[in-house]
Amino acid sequence: MLNQTSVTEFLLLGVTDTEVLQPVLFVVFLTIDFLNLAGNGAILIVVICDPRLHSPMYFFLGNLSCLDICYSTVTLPKMLENFLSVHKAISFLGCISQLHFFHFLGSTEAMLVPVMAFDRFVAICKPLRYTVIMNHQVCIQMAVTIWIIGFFHALLHSVMTSHLNFCGSNHIHHFFCDVKPLLKLACGDTELNQWLLNNVTGTFAMGSFFLTLLSYFYIIIYLFFKTHSCGMLHKALSTCASHFMVVVLLFGPVFFIYIRPASGSSMDQERIIAIMYSVVTPVLNPLIYTLRNKEVKEALRRVIRRKV
Repeated sequence: MLNQTSVTEFLLLGVTDTEVLQPVLFVVFLTIDFLNLAGNGAILIVVICDPRLHSPMYFFLGNLSCLDICYSTVTLPKMLENFLSVHKAISFLGCISQLHFFHFLGSTEAMLVPVMAFDRFVAICKPLRYTVIMNHQVCIQMAVTIWIIGFFHALLHSVMTSHLNFCGSNHIHHFFCDVKPLLKLACGDTELNQWLLNNVTGTFAMGSFFLTLLSYFYIIIYLFFKTHSCGMLHKALSTCASHFMVVVLLFGPVFFIYIRPASGSSMDQERIIAIMYSVVTPVLNPLIYTLRNKEVKEALRRVIRRKV
């Protein structure tokens, strides 16, 4: 049950207080939302429709695109509504739900990245055993597992936050409901919530980051000492470079927001960083993969030809 509190709704103060910028920002973020849906939707369609892309690498890429579509959908529609609204309210239940799904999808994506890195490690370093290690059943199990873990990780934060008492201001200095802005509004002791945020979320992020780096480390060592083909070396490093760009875009902002001490950043900085990982990064992911991946571009052309 949700905690009995005098606050029944919150007011999201948004990205900026300048009214003149609201319509401009509405157009900008609406365009970003369209690009996100178009880019990730296109990848999802070609991965599902093209039999040549029915491999573990593209299965996980499809999962990433699905997550990116859902991830930005959690925050962008409400943000766009508030750009054109005077009363920028969100209900208490709506706020907790937004917090839950934001952390559910975010933590799932954070765990998906090392799984994708492990897939590349097996494909490059153990090519003869690749189909055995990364068989269809294993891929399904890995995907289902990270989605379930992500859900329960988010449930921990949403339940703990919902049981806090909010008896003062209901003005959230953010464009969506997140744990840190809500903790600033809570009455009473929030030490346990802050500890869970720093340690549990921090462990998820740091663990995923280092497992990803470990996979890349082994890949690079293997390529330099075992591979004598410059073409294969270039292709493998190119694939890893694309993946590593996603890693930097995902984990950089997460470390800044959730692992850095609360006193180390202002709310304005956190809002800008949050825009990067919740709005901009989902748009960049399909660009990174499609611009550097010939197979995806060719599959996209085949799908377009069939539609035409």
